[in-house]
Formats: sequence, C-alpha cells, structure tokens
Amino acid sequence: MYESKIKSEAMDKLFAAVARLENEEECYRFFEDLCTINELQAMAQRYEVARMLKKGDTYIAVAEKTGASSATISRVNRCLLYGANGYNIAIERENAEK
Repeated sequence: MYESKIKSEAMDKLFAAVARLENEEECYRFFEDLCTINELQAMAQRYEVARMLKKGDTYIAVAEKTGASSATISRVNRCLLYGANGYNIAIERENAEK
C-alpha cells in the first residue's frame, strides 16, 4: 500500500471530496472555488507537460507548446520517473479511454 508523505486528516477529507465529484462541470466549480486561477493554470500546465513527456516529446517541444520552464519540465519528468506514480496512473487511464 502507498504511504504518502503529505497524508493528514485534512488531506484525506480534501481528496475524498474530489473523489465524490461526478463530472467535469462539478470539478470546474469545486476547483474554481478552491484554487486561484494561477494555481489551476500551473496544475494544468504540469499535467500537459507530463502527457507530452510520456508521449516522448523533447524538452524543447514541451517548452515551446506549454510555455513551461526547464525547471518545471525537469521536475515533472523526475516525478514521472521517481515520483508517487500519480501522473502515470492518470495518463494511462486517460489513454485507455481513447
């Protein structure tokens, strides 16, 4: 079983609330209330970086398409290789739906 470094009762409640959201519209509503626009844009950018890296795109191509810095791209790549496997789970499920 996975043991998170950020686990807490508050995080458990937050993730349970997210898991209960039923569709994209509910996600938009919840996350617009929870996060700033910049926070949401940063998360969306990191997810797009992860998708592109998994697809085999180069750092240069990723930077050009997403506007992400080399530090962000490197951090996302490190998570893909050595992280908690969250990006990989989400991307694999997204690809399975196609």
